[in-house]
Amino acid sequence: MSQTKVKSGLIDGGLGTDWQSTIQTSNFTAAAGKGYFVDTTSNEITVTFPVGVVGAQIIIQDYAGTFATNKVIFQANGTEKIQGSTDSVKCVVDNARCNIFYQDATEGWTADNFSPNPSTTTVSFIVVAGAGGASNGGGGAGGYRTGTLVASPATNYTVTIGAGGAGAAQGQAEAAKGTDSVFNTITSSGGGGGNRQYDGATTNMDGGSGAGGGGYPTTRKGSGNTPSTTPSQGNDGAGGAYGANYAGGGGGGAGAAGTAGVGTTPGNGGVGATTTIITTSESSTYSVGEVSGGAVYFAGGGAGGSKNDVAGYTPGTGGLGGGGDTPASRPSDGEDGAANTGGGASGAAFLGYASSAQPGGSGGSGVVILKYPSLTISNPGGGLTGNLNITSGSEKIAIFTAGTGSVQFN
Repeated sequence: MSQTKVKSGLIDGGLGTDWQSTIQTSNFTAAAGKGYFVDTTSNEITVTFPVGVVGAQIIIQDYAGTFATNKVIFQANGTEKIQGSTDSVKCVVDNARCNIFYQDATEGWTADNFSPNPSTTTVSFIVVAGAGGASNGGGGAGGYRTGTLVASPATNYTVTIGAGGAGAAQGQAEAAKGTDSVFNTITSSGGGGGNRQYDGATTNMDGGSGAGGGGYPTTRKGSGNTPSTTPSQGNDGAGGAYGANYAGGGGGGAGAAGTAGVGTTPGNGGVGATTTIITTSESSTYSVGEVSGGAVYFAGGGAGGSKNDVAGYTPGTGGLGGGGDTPASRPSDGEDGAANTGGGASGAAFLGYASSAQPGGSGGSGVVILKYPSLTISNPGGGLTGNLNITSGSEKIAIFTAGTGSVQFN
């Protein structure tokens, strides 16, 4: 009959395993013949195997029942193998006990509850820049880019969230352009700032989407940025209507150009782009994008403003995706684009050239959203505001709403 042994203050049940009393809460290198309690409650943990010897055994026990939430990853020593491959493996079974044995140089370390740990993962992304502010013309939406990136574990990828541009008072200054947003090599350009009503300044009007032009002269409008990459980032803003009411044009959106001001009616902002990367419920829960008609929109253009911008006139409308709306009952100041939509601001009423003239709204800030089927994401070093590793069906999403920093997939 086997004798019960006591090792490290714990009874090993007669298996000859030297159980370690210290709970492992960070990466470590295991030793042959030992057992470890591993707690992944707060983070994933990587266990590195020692040099293999035929018949060597290591036991890993899920201490808190959290391997399915934060996996434990196993990697071999140097070029040695795990189950016949040099790739790392993982265990994602809550309360699992991994009984790990070294067979030989061909098969290496093996266990019955290991699963592949992909060396790369395909990440879907939306990168929306900050939108332009408004003056008489509406602000252009922030540049909108979407696509996929093959990401490698333990590699830093830069993320920056662009701020919206400031609005400007009528006749005093041109509104500010929005700030760029970045994910790795993907840069979305800030939306163009709306033009004032009476001069030809165009410094800030071009952007991810162009800004709306002022009511005078009629030819001034922004120009959407259409890079060589696909899809393009946005569309043109429209010109204003020259006349007694100085009806400003609408800013361009990711889905359509703005419309021109006509008579006493300012132009509408261009509609934003729709996405399926996040659901309408997720959009509402995390306050990103704009939900309409069962779809999620980003980067709508802002409406123009008009001298007749008072109750009872026909207002311009902000493009779906965060463009500042201009309901008939609103005050003469322009409205801000919504935060984390890349939506352009709406133009203000033109009530004079004085320094006290009403300001246009400020553009909505941008957002970066990532969706990935495997691995998890972290923000080493901080610097970013957002929500990480949100379960979305069979995948996960990360939503970044402010700041700049690096992210890693592990």
